[in-house]
Amino acid sequence: MSSALVLPFDPNAASANVAGADAKALWNSTPSGDKPPKAGTTRTFFNTPNGKTATISSLGDKFSQKKADEKREIVRKAVGAGVKELKNYDGVKEVSIDASSDPHAAAVAAHLALYKFTLKTTPPSPFNPNNKEPIPDKFTLAPLEKSKEWDNGAVYAEAQNLARTLMELPANMMTPTIFCERVQKELEGIPNVQTFVRDEAWAQEKNMNTFLSVTHGTSEPAKLLEMLACLGSHYKGAADKNAPPVAFVGKGITFDSGGISLKPGAGMKLMRGDMGGAATVVSAAVAIAKLQLPINLVVVTPLTENMPGPSATKPGDIIYAMNGKSVEVDNTDAEGRLVLADAIYYAITEYKPHSLIDVATLTGACVIALGEVYSAVYSTSDKLWEQLHAAGETEYDRFWRMPLDDDYLPQIHGSNADLQNTGGRPAGSITAALFLKAFAEGCEPKDDQPATLNWAHLDIAGAMEATRPSPYQEKGMTGRPVRALIEYIRRLPNA
Repeated sequence: MSSALVLPFDPNAASANVAGADAKALWNSTPSGDKPPKAGTTRTFFNTPNGKTATISSLGDKFSQKKADEKREIVRKAVGAGVKELKNYDGVKEVSIDASSDPHAAAVAAHLALYKFTLKTTPPSPFNPNNKEPIPDKFTLAPLEKSKEWDNGAVYAEAQNLARTLMELPANMMTPTIFCERVQKELEGIPNVQTFVRDEAWAQEKNMNTFLSVTHGTSEPAKLLEMLACLGSHYKGAADKNAPPVAFVGKGITFDSGGISLKPGAGMKLMRGDMGGAATVVSAAVAIAKLQLPINLVVVTPLTENMPGPSATKPGDIIYAMNGKSVEVDNTDAEGRLVLADAIYYAITEYKPHSLIDVATLTGACVIALGEVYSAVYSTSDKLWEQLHAAGETEYDRFWRMPLDDDYLPQIHGSNADLQNTGGRPAGSITAALFLKAFAEGCEPKDDQPATLNWAHLDIAGAMEATRPSPYQEKGMTGRPVRALIEYIRRLPNA
């Protein structure tokens, strides 16, 4: 049983032979009900006419009548379910997939479904940092017919899997230093990419005081804290090298204890993934560079731990941010917006992007509002929102636009500073976004001049983890919204 097939089939369509295996005939060779099987329903056959194992996976009822985005997700479900089914069988070394319904979606699902994070030693884990040689996947994946769309879909999925790995690795194996080293390794050999790792002394020179305020409390060895955790990746793929770039900024808290405002102990280990914003933006950038999309891109990821050490920032402390605004720290567990504030302002003033998207596992309020299904988007730009929404629908990595109304501002203005880093429990995700907007220089009209920046803040706190499996993903860190970010860039006019 060294080779196997995954064959999606439409119960309502005429039968078609694929690689010598008639999917519909095989399915109908066993008893079934009167209703067409739901999308992702699978059956595996071990004695097909061509001698191969075949997993048949349904595309569900009325597949041909669905809209394009819905069809793509159905293909992902069917292919992903087939690959996950074959993971249960020993001896499978090669899996060929009928990707004719949608090669890109099929490739995404196949590679996401094959991924499973573990650090158990039996069988040997490919994620073990002590490995001397890479451990291959359980089996290889290939389409029955090669295509550029399949290859591109594989890049999308591999980038999402990279983000999943960065988020899953525990904090002792994914410090700010290790994060930077890993990203640099992923970018080796890719043309038109430069990376710069900055340290705390550099950040101090830039007056990144809100970012540095979060670094004060760690009791980890000095080498972790003294690495600034600010990675700027400048991918210059546009035809016009001087064209204004797109900027991605990602929150990189490699472990979040809450600082002095300590989190409850139950479930705190999930906070190894509080660098999910950084993980997703750098992983998307790796894919964008691999695909050689002709766009100028700047990525800035402030990376640090948030710990309650003797020098930790205290509630009530007031700090002057890089843009000169004074910020009162009401709660040290609202540290993500502090590291992002300086990073956003730095990216805008240093690189003059036409659009900036910041991504962060920012608020528990967003988890309550949207759960795991949607990522929240706060934006001052209708155009940027529409672009993100379209990209998210195509990749089923979906966004929901939230209000960004100045009527919420009094909640973060009622302190002894220009801004307070929390506004209480009501509308907590909204007030966090409004706090960040204060550092998104140029995102709104000023002095009768139009806005110079398209800005969006993505709160991915709910989408960061899947608590139940899907047909093409296991439970665990999701790596969202990597695919939507890549797709957003791919759809830009000059890309």
